[in-house]
Amino acid sequence: MTDHEQPPTALPDRPGQWVLLSYRLPREPSTPRITVWRKLKRLGVAQISDGLIALPADARTREQLDWIAEEVTDSGGTATVWIAHPAALAEERKLAQAMADARAAEYEQVRAQAQQARHQPDDERQRTLRRLRAELRRINRRDYFPPPQRRTAETAVAALQPANTGTTPAPEENSA
Repeated sequence: MTDHEQPPTALPDRPGQWVLLSYRLPREPSTPRITVWRKLKRLGVAQISDGLIALPADARTREQLDWIAEEVTDSGGTATVWIAHPAALAEERKLAQAMADARAAEYEQVRAQAQQARHQPDDERQRTLRRLRAELRRINRRDYFPPPQRRTAETAVAALQPANTGTTPAPEENSA
């Protein structure tokens, strides 16, 4: 499950709302640009063009892009947040597919790491299990259009759980 309300995975017959952030930051110093880009990457944004990104619209994504816009302006840049609809359903599907493909690649990496960890000693496998659960939570937060690889990765990570223990994660795992 994600930490936010998920937009529907099946796209409707007409374009939905998206939150757009148009921003520009000075080239120097580069630290604010890098910081903003890393935050946008963690959110799983779709890049429409240089300095223009999009997320499916909900209260959470709107708030997050508002915060980043404020950070951009505080760093001497310009930023505006828009609520918009793609002009064509095909454009929206293309954006959603690009976002799903990016998450699918991340889930595939998690699945491969879980497969490699299957034969590790118990203590090492437990550390890998905690790390991969945390990674799945991070990916889930930016997964707006869940691909089939999500379930495969979750199953592979769950298989690392020793047979004689419960499936409830340890409390320290919830703080990632």
